[in-house]
Amino acid sequence: MTAYILRRLLLIIPTMLGIMLVTFVVVQFAPGGPVERVIAQLTGTDVAATAKFSGGGGDMAGAGRAGQGVPGDIASPSKYRGAQGLDPEFIKSLEKQFGFDKPAYERFGLMVWNYLRFDFGESYFRDTSVLSLVAERMPVSISLGLWMTLISYAISIPLGIRKAVRDGSEFDVWSSSVIVIGYAIPGFLVAVFLIVLFAGGSFMQIFPLRGLTSDNWSSLPWPEKILDYFWHLVLPLIAMSLSAFATITFLTKNSFLEEIKKQYVMTAKAKGLTEHQVLYGHVFRNAMLIIIAGFPGAFIGAFFAGSLLIETIFTLDGLGLLGFESVMNRDYPVVFATVYIFSLLGLVINLISDLTYTWVDPRIDFETREV
Repeated sequence: MTAYILRRLLLIIPTMLGIMLVTFVVVQFAPGGPVERVIAQLTGTDVAATAKFSGGGGDMAGAGRAGQGVPGDIASPSKYRGAQGLDPEFIKSLEKQFGFDKPAYERFGLMVWNYLRFDFGESYFRDTSVLSLVAERMPVSISLGLWMTLISYAISIPLGIRKAVRDGSEFDVWSSSVIVIGYAIPGFLVAVFLIVLFAGGSFMQIFPLRGLTSDNWSSLPWPEKILDYFWHLVLPLIAMSLSAFATITFLTKNSFLEEIKKQYVMTAKAKGLTEHQVLYGHVFRNAMLIIIAGFPGAFIGAFFAGSLLIETIFTLDGLGLLGFESVMNRDYPVVFATVYIFSLLGLVINLISDLTYTWVDPRIDFETREV
C-alpha cells in the first residue's frame, strides 16, 4: 500500500503541471485581460462583475489620467482595445505591473515555481493577497458543500436501500417519480421560490436572505450561534440538495439490487438468516463500495461547482462566486490560484477515496494494480 500511495502522490506532480499549463494557455487566448480592464475603467466602459478598481490600482488610475494629457503620443497605435489616446509609457507601466512585459513561457515558469511554494501573490483588483481571499470565502463553500453532501447521502442511501428491497412496488414507482421531478427542477428556481415563500417575498418572512450568520452573531451565546448558523443554511441547502438525491438514490438502489441477486445472498437466506441480517450483514458492505467511492466526487462537485447561483441568490460570499467574479474581472492570480487549489484538493481526495475502499473491504489490494 505504501508503494501505491507514493506512486499516486508522484503522479499528482505531472497532473497538476498539465492542468496549470492548459489553464494558462486558455487564458492567453481569452479576449480581454487586466490591462484592458484598467483601460476600460479609465475610459468609463468597464462592466466588470465587482466593485471599482482599488488599492494599488487607484495609483495606476491616477497615472492614467495624467498620461492622457501627454501630448504627441495620443495617436500612437496600441494592441489594446480602447487604449487610443493613452500615453504608451503608461500602457507599458501597466504591462510591467501585471507581469505582461515578460514572455509567456517565463511567466508560466515563475507561476509554477511560486505555486510549488504556495505563494499565490496578490489580487490584481483587490488590495489583499489571494490566500486571504480564498481563506475568507472558504467557510461558506465548505458549509454548503459538506452539509449538502451529508444530507443527500443520509437521505438517499436509506431510500435507495428501501427501493431496492421493494423493487417494482408502488412505493418504488411513486418515489422514483418524485425524485426525477426534483432532479429536473433547476436549483436556482427552487431558491427563488423559497425566497418568495419564506424569506420576505410575497408571503412569509421566516428565514434570512443573506449571509451565513446574523450581524450580532459574535455576541450570541454558543447555543444560539449554532442555531443562527443552521437557520441561515436552511433555504440554500434545500435549494442545492433537491436535485442531488436522484443520482445517489438510484446508484444505491442499483448497487443493492445487483448484490441481492448474487448466490451468496441466497445461501445466507437458506441458512435461516433474516432479511435484515442478510441485507446489513452481507449485502451492505459489498454494495456500499461504489457509494463510498462516489462521496469525494459528490463533495467536490458541491464544493466547487454547484453553488455559484445559490451563492449569488442568497448573497453568500463563497468560492464559487469568487471564481466567477475573478474570471469576469480578469483577476488572473485569483483564477489560477483557485484552479490550482481545487485541482490539488480533488486529486488528494480521490486518493483518500481509494484508500477508503481498502478500509471498507480489506480484500481490495491496490498494490497489485497499475496507477
